[in-house]
Amino acid sequence: MADVEGPYISAETELPEITLKVIVLGCILGLFMTAANAYLGLYVGMTVSASIPAAVLSMLLLRGLKFKEVNILENNAVQTMASAGESLAAGVIFTVPALLVMQIWDEIQLLETFFIALLGGILGTMFTIALRRVFIVEEALPYPEGVACKEVLVAGEEGGSSLVAIIYALILGMIYGWMSKGFVIIHHSVEKAVSFVGTRIYVGAELSVALVAVGYIVGLRIASYIFLGGVIGYGLLVPLYGLIYGWPQGVSTTDSFIMIWDSQIRFAGVGAMVVGGIWTLWSMRKTIGKGFAKALNVKDLDGENAIRTEKDMNMKYVFITCLIVVAATFLFYWWAIGSYESVTTTQALALALSGALFLALVAFFFSAVAGYIAGVVGSSNSPVSGMTIATLMFTALLVWVIGGIFDVSKEALMFSTLIIAAIVAVNAAIAGDVMQDLKTGHMVGATPAKQQVAETVGVLVGAVIIGPVLVLLNRAFKISRTYCLSNPPVSDPTCSKALLAPQAELIGGIITGIFGGTLNYPMVILGALIAVLIIWKKLPVMSVAIGIYLPLYLSVPIVVGGLIHFLVMKITHLRVDGQIFDEPSEDAKDTADEVGSRGIMIGAGLIAGEALMGVIVALFIVMASIPSSSAFSFMNILGPPDKWFGLGELNSFLSLIFFGWFLLIFAYLATRTLPEGENGNGIFALFKDTGVAIVKSISALIKSIMPPNR
Repeated sequence: MADVEGPYISAETELPEITLKVIVLGCILGLFMTAANAYLGLYVGMTVSASIPAAVLSMLLLRGLKFKEVNILENNAVQTMASAGESLAAGVIFTVPALLVMQIWDEIQLLETFFIALLGGILGTMFTIALRRVFIVEEALPYPEGVACKEVLVAGEEGGSSLVAIIYALILGMIYGWMSKGFVIIHHSVEKAVSFVGTRIYVGAELSVALVAVGYIVGLRIASYIFLGGVIGYGLLVPLYGLIYGWPQGVSTTDSFIMIWDSQIRFAGVGAMVVGGIWTLWSMRKTIGKGFAKALNVKDLDGENAIRTEKDMNMKYVFITCLIVVAATFLFYWWAIGSYESVTTTQALALALSGALFLALVAFFFSAVAGYIAGVVGSSNSPVSGMTIATLMFTALLVWVIGGIFDVSKEALMFSTLIIAAIVAVNAAIAGDVMQDLKTGHMVGATPAKQQVAETVGVLVGAVIIGPVLVLLNRAFKISRTYCLSNPPVSDPTCSKALLAPQAELIGGIITGIFGGTLNYPMVILGALIAVLIIWKKLPVMSVAIGIYLPLYLSVPIVVGGLIHFLVMKITHLRVDGQIFDEPSEDAKDTADEVGSRGIMIGAGLIAGEALMGVIVALFIVMASIPSSSAFSFMNILGPPDKWFGLGELNSFLSLIFFGWFLLIFAYLATRTLPEGENGNGIFALFKDTGVAIVKSISALIKSIMPPNR
């Protein structure tokens, strides 16, 4: 791996990174990525990481436009700028529209939205600068999308067989993404719950080849802990809750199962993540302190010279910037909260001061947690909404105390809570993306300081565009059914076209519940206790906590990808050494690394293809929704892709067959470089060796959990 052997571009090599063409192209791509992901997040409740699509588009555009002397570090800077807007969009769209849901705002306010995005984005970028060495160099977290992005960039730089492999995988991912997201001919997930021994059990899977690729990149160990968390949530807590308190009536067995997870068990995941985040920071306190000392140049702890690939932005200026942002946030809070009609100047000052101090204390914590989670599962699967809920809880406690002292109205407290928490949420959202980008930069040999400048420019672009995009979407569709039903448009009185905005609906309901006394505190406490138990058993608490919070169907393809990687490694050891579980020879290790790298490259292409199609489909849907009275109405001629040919959706069984076919293609491509074994190197030999690896793996697992002979 590049981060072990050294960066792709050595520290001694000086290449242009931030150039005029990079800035122009990065800003243009950032604008489109921000807009597309804002719509996608409001439409289906999720965003896709823009790093890999941006890297692909950057590579194609820079070379297609015949720029001279384009290098890999310029490509990396473009994707860094472009991807910042996507993460910024996630933090904003999960929080700001909740003000519409709670009917505090009648329309998206551009100035407030800009400041929330800008202040949170800049703060998140600055905080992660201090964490870069800790997570990327010291802890060497996998950062699957960062690794995949590096493979895309290197393949584009080198060409040859690596580029051909990436292109094949990219096309494969694009075909699958277009079929699943564009034409919608298959279910995006398959889920089923059935009654069993007085309760219910659940099976399900997200049909995403990109998530399988993520699992391949992170490996079986991390993937299995995420899956363990999903099993705790879906396999233990939901059935127990249904058995004790009963199941929702009037809906299907599967829907009732999911309803309990959504309304109850997910909050246990939030509690587990809060405790897990605190424990992670505490257990890494020495490493973080060492990283800060190196960054501040207080003393040269290891006698290292500051080489180019380890030069961050000057930490003194970073701290000054953080102080300026905190001060600016105080002024923003004072102005925004003071503009609320029932709040006095004294009340606004008290809430603004406490909010700014709260930001200074907890924003770094959430940046660290977000950076760590992105390092484990990737930015696209990072539970930003879960961290936002945790932020809301801390914020609400603070606001409730201050509000009680200064006798602030309940409505003003709700507004203050969201305004304060929104900046922290944006800070956390951008932090995960920054760490993914810095991981890519670390592996390709970028200068961290220059990449951090590119990230800051990307934040500025995203902050400028996100407000107008939300205004446009709200006027075209109405953001959330709750807001739409209270302000129904004449053209759609039933609000059938309203954007779902599930996170904004959830957060609006949570804030109302907190100040109305209906929040699910017992489940939050239960999750915290589960995290304590996990820590006591010395398991990786954050990975398990993420699994509890995420739906189990997301964990399934990740663990499948991890299993494929595990079996590929074991088959390689078997073919080189003739055995699996004794310490493999150096030759077997080297061969396994080569085979694994090939799989990572294929996985990178799949992730890029599916993510790119997600963005393109979102753009088609946005264009199709442009009102006929608009000057741009010509763009809606085609309509959304799923209406082009009137294709129907396959049932669950056929959807699984469709997904399974692409899964087999991925496994086949990932094993093309396996060494020849004693049974040959054909497809039947591969199946036979896979069977041997599975049997021996199960045998070793059984022996490991059996009590020792006395």
